[in-house]
Amino acid sequence: MEEIRQQVQEVFREVFEDPALLLNDRMTAEDVDGWDSLAHIDLIVAIEKRLGVRFATVEISRLKDDGANVGSLLELVARKLKMSR
Repeated sequence: MEEIRQQVQEVFREVFEDPALLLNDRMTAEDVDGWDSLAHIDLIVAIEKRLGVRFATVEISRLKDDGANVGSLLELVARKLKMSR
């Protein structure tokens, strides 16, 4: 899971143009400058490309639900990677 976190963190840093950005599981869009709806899609597309996973529309939508956070995203990515093996 640590390798996934590192790769996703690199994507966050690139998308949000912040080389010092450090992820934690409780982070939400409110905690990251510039994380709006458009940036959310850019982030998802970048993660898909970087890690070779595909998200369903419903999965992307759920990531914006109340209670969803970076930890939720990391868990989803881990499940997707596990399924692809």
